[in-house]
Amino acid sequence: MNHPFAFAIRLLRCFAVGCFCALAAGTTIAKQPNIVLVIADDQGYGDLACHGNPVIQTPHLDQLASESSTLSDYHVAPTCSPTRAALITGHWTNRTGVWHTINGRSMLRRDETTLATMLQDAGYITGMFGKWHLGDNYPYRPEDRGFETVFRHGGGGVGQTPDAWDNAYFDGHYFHNGELEAAEGFCTDVFFDQADRFIESHAKEDRPFFAYISTNAPHGPLHCPEHYLAMYSKQPSRLAAFYGMITNIDDRVGSTRALLQRLGIKDQTIFIFTTDNGTATGARLFNAGMRGQKGSEFDGGHRVPFMLHWPNGGMATSHADDTLCHAVDVVPTLLDLCDVAPPSDVEFDGVSIKSLLMLDRQVEIDVDRMLITDSQRVRDPVKWRKSSVMSGKWRLINGEQLYHVGHDPGQQNDIAEQNSDRVARMRAFYESWWQELEPTFSKTTEIVLGHPEHQSVLLTAHDWIQDTMPPWNQAHIRKAETAKQRRTAPRSHDGHWAIVAHRTGNYRFTLRRYPAESNMAINAEMPPGKNVPGADAAFRTTPGRAIEASTAVLRIDGRVVGQREVTADATSIEMDAALTQGSHELSPIFKCSDGDLGVFYCTVEWLPESTIQ
Repeated sequence: MNHPFAFAIRLLRCFAVGCFCALAAGTTIAKQPNIVLVIADDQGYGDLACHGNPVIQTPHLDQLASESSTLSDYHVAPTCSPTRAALITGHWTNRTGVWHTINGRSMLRRDETTLATMLQDAGYITGMFGKWHLGDNYPYRPEDRGFETVFRHGGGGVGQTPDAWDNAYFDGHYFHNGELEAAEGFCTDVFFDQADRFIESHAKEDRPFFAYISTNAPHGPLHCPEHYLAMYSKQPSRLAAFYGMITNIDDRVGSTRALLQRLGIKDQTIFIFTTDNGTATGARLFNAGMRGQKGSEFDGGHRVPFMLHWPNGGMATSHADDTLCHAVDVVPTLLDLCDVAPPSDVEFDGVSIKSLLMLDRQVEIDVDRMLITDSQRVRDPVKWRKSSVMSGKWRLINGEQLYHVGHDPGQQNDIAEQNSDRVARMRAFYESWWQELEPTFSKTTEIVLGHPEHQSVLLTAHDWIQDTMPPWNQAHIRKAETAKQRRTAPRSHDGHWAIVAHRTGNYRFTLRRYPAESNMAINAEMPPGKNVPGADAAFRTTPGRAIEASTAVLRIDGRVVGQREVTADATSIEMDAALTQGSHELSPIFKCSDGDLGVFYCTVEWLPESTIQ
């Protein structure tokens, strides 16, 4: 738990660091390494040539691996937001409130301290580029969590519901320090270009920098530049696009490393490459002998690459370690490598694995430590759901099946009956872990309304809390459907946004079916947009179907607090209502001829006026 006075403590720490730098002419801070952390999306352990893939071309990552300390038994969560939460905090994903990628369960709780904040407090310049997926509103955005420079898409991917309307993977609009900005080119290239500018602009400063480069590729929809598709023309179209996206990432890793070399800072920079879960597409061709892929509790769902290169730290030659590790170990390890003291009020779930990364190991890691990963793609966590308790090479799956991946990497032979004592110990560890975390599950992460730093808030259907999947991409918005509910009559909407009013007062709610930038009427059809190169259709190619909404209804805490007619040409409906300070459930709807349709986009603004019209 974070101390209530953590912010003040951080300010004092920054002041002390600044004073010391002035006295010591910057010598201490200047010796701290820069950090470049690259994390790809949906690329698995087997999606690299250096790991045995017979088709994919990844020469730059192969070279990086040959010059790095690597972990061959490094694990993450089976899906993206949970991994990013663990990676950026050093805490179990379920502890942070991030156990899903949608449903309001992908926002990093306010009381979590990120690696960016810790490094910033120690004098680092911080920037993030690409995929955040830990919250799109204050105080969950990267600019609220320790990053000074931010260039990102919305939600969990380009073209998802919180992203700029009609974004596809080419020539999109992205949030640059909170403001939408147009960019030319393929998304991965755009994010690396921005990161390279950040690196170059801060390379010669006395303060070190932290560049977090988080690609949305090779996550679907599967799009990439034509010349990368051509490289894999003999493969099925989806695999060709998937591998093409990875080779594009590989090229950009190579160009960024070359930039560090040209700037003369390669030796003093920690360069990390990793990914966020098992392969989403590549298992059909090569999966390094593992069972499962993205979303799976088996190793193929969560064992991923990890490479760390740092010449000044003695990590510039091929050195592989097969000790079991987890994403929760990354924050304590980087703080250890950079000689940054962790906040006194933060206790990590992970440990520093610095010794594993060094050629001359001085400190042993407990090889019998137990680690847990699970896939909780549900509204609220379910005990034992898609879980793996790991200890050395042992894997207890869903509390029942036991495998030894050293002898059985494909996890085909359940040996639980022959090892009942080990099963009991591993089950006991999980029971203790669950008992500790379960009380935190009810601490719903709420979107803050009426805060002075963010007085106008855009809520999107991506963050509806409901038992079924919400409309998480813009194709769903165009079809006026949720991810699970199809056009059945009558419709119903039981989802809501979990909100918290920062202050008691009057608020204006603007209800939309399409986002404001589309300028489309609530009831209108929308023509399909242009496709982009790749194996999949862009979300924007889905035609926007007409709906027959007659009334907009504002519901707060289960009560109707306002209604307005929806006219034929209305693009939005405004209603004002009072909120008391504290937690509420917001669930506006459009009354349609076939039932109730949840409002996909809702802007909420604080009104300083004392009256409500």
